[in-house]
Amino acid sequence: MKTGLIVEGGGMKCAYSAGVLDVLLDHDINFDYCIGVSAGAANAASFLAGQRERNMRFYTEHVKDPNYISVRSLVRTGSLFGLQYIYGDMTNEGGIDPLDYDAYINNPTEAYMPATDAITGKPYYFNKNDIRRNEYQPIMATCALPVACKPIEYEGHIYYDGGVSDSIPIMHALHHGCDRIVIIFSKPKGFRMKPQGGKVAYTAALRRKYPKIVKDLNHRHEKYNSQMEMVESLEAKGQVYCFNPRADIEIGTYTTEPAVMMKLYDNGVEDAAQNINRLKDFLNGK
Repeated sequence: MKTGLIVEGGGMKCAYSAGVLDVLLDHDINFDYCIGVSAGAANAASFLAGQRERNMRFYTEHVKDPNYISVRSLVRTGSLFGLQYIYGDMTNEGGIDPLDYDAYINNPTEAYMPATDAITGKPYYFNKNDIRRNEYQPIMATCALPVACKPIEYEGHIYYDGGVSDSIPIMHALHHGCDRIVIIFSKPKGFRMKPQGGKVAYTAALRRKYPKIVKDLNHRHEKYNSQMEMVESLEAKGQVYCFNPRADIEIGTYTTEPAVMMKLYDNGVEDAAQNINRLKDFLNGK
């Protein structure tokens, strides 16, 4: 049996998956395959590196640094999220909260992260072996939200956020032979995506250089909701196990209030702790 883990993106809403993943570390739960989208890819990296509470610090401590997310960052760098600062300066060796690169790269789990090719509009699936020491551009690429961030150039291609083209990469997991799949969502149970907001703004900003990204954004809700229907069908058949945050914790993609994100992180910890035996039975095929 091949086990898989999918970690959904969602910006600051991914504080929930940070909590779930820390409990999985506490119980030494591992997977054969892992794919994280956008901020979910960053959370997955810390998980695969075995760095408990590293993700939590980014949501509850580092987030107050204006170089992390701020209008100042937008003015200075062209990106609301300082991707180079977060996944470069902070994450590199010698940074204030470095990723344990050796532990990450030596983890036997297959690890992927989708980014969206800005020219074709199609997903490109980086794997962890595309990441070199102190060069985390693939993670930056999967996190580069259109308009909020400049696209990431890497090895002759230009990329935007992976969620634009493949928000819930369930088909990627199935195509890679996963029999049992755990999905950590950043949205409550039963969520359905509505048409993308800010259509006038993103169309004006992107249509000349990146018309395929505009097309992806226009139809993103349709693909997302179709993927959710597949997930729910597989969940009913016992092939998928889902974690979802509580609906009453209101938090947005760009929230910067540490107390709110700590509440969401704690929700993830609580959910995982309460369901750990059930999760183990699921992964063991029971």
